[in-house]
Amino acid sequence: MSAATSNAPHGASNDAATQARLQQAADALLEAERSHRFIAPLRDTFAPLSIDDAYAIQRINTERRLAAGRRIVGCKIGLTSVAVQKQLGVDQPDFGMLFDDMGYGDGEPIPASILTQPKIEAEIAFVIGRDLNVENPGQLDVLNAIEYALPALEIVGSRVADWNIRITDTIADNASSSAYVIGNTPKKLSEFDVRMCGMVMERRGEPVSVGAGAACLGSPINAVVWLARTMAAVGTPLRAGDLVLSGALGPMAVVTPGDIFETRINGLGSVRAVFEPASEAAR
Repeated sequence: MSAATSNAPHGASNDAATQARLQQAADALLEAERSHRFIAPLRDTFAPLSIDDAYAIQRINTERRLAAGRRIVGCKIGLTSVAVQKQLGVDQPDFGMLFDDMGYGDGEPIPASILTQPKIEAEIAFVIGRDLNVENPGQLDVLNAIEYALPALEIVGSRVADWNIRITDTIADNASSSAYVIGNTPKKLSEFDVRMCGMVMERRGEPVSVGAGAACLGSPINAVVWLARTMAAVGTPLRAGDLVLSGALGPMAVVTPGDIFETRINGLGSVRAVFEPASEAAR
């Protein structure tokens, strides 16, 4: 993803006091990530925070991660459930950056050391096959640009204590991202029903989440269209090779070290997330 450091709304205030406050908020999040010591909600500690401010905080830490040698491989979309949007008082999704070192293969052990109040959700991942150089991408543009889909599991986490978050907290915290697992069965969109595909997620064989493509903004494609338009509007359109995690197909489940989750999505395949016991987690 080119020009990745600018891929967020730019309406945050430029006055010195506001910039200092946003910098302090970014510092607090980064230190919480490093120390595994959770912080109070940003919306309280660094008030007032607008959505644009929250994306500016996210962007500060994105630039730091890039400077440290990490690489952006795509985006995740959050808040794709209408129920969650109502809970947080918003009417649109949000997004965060996916970095190369956040990704794990199907069944690859995930260290407990990376987990921060972890929860897991089943999603459909899309790989973009061509640049979306369109000012206002539509559904047909997105459908033509998607190369293939994969089953995925996203591990979300919050640096805010007890998941006491609102929209600005999660946006600033890179959309509460931690890690993701991608399956090994790429499928063309013509090979399965993106909207009506059923999903079951199990923990050690016991169902913990059931859902369908329609639970994600009516269709995961709708979520990708939203992201494509958002990224185009800020001058960093989706590019060939980008990975997009499109949002949850059903309820999240809490993760504890040593857990094993498997998700099956009708027509798309399955994917497993294997979490190391805490005693084995060293990275």
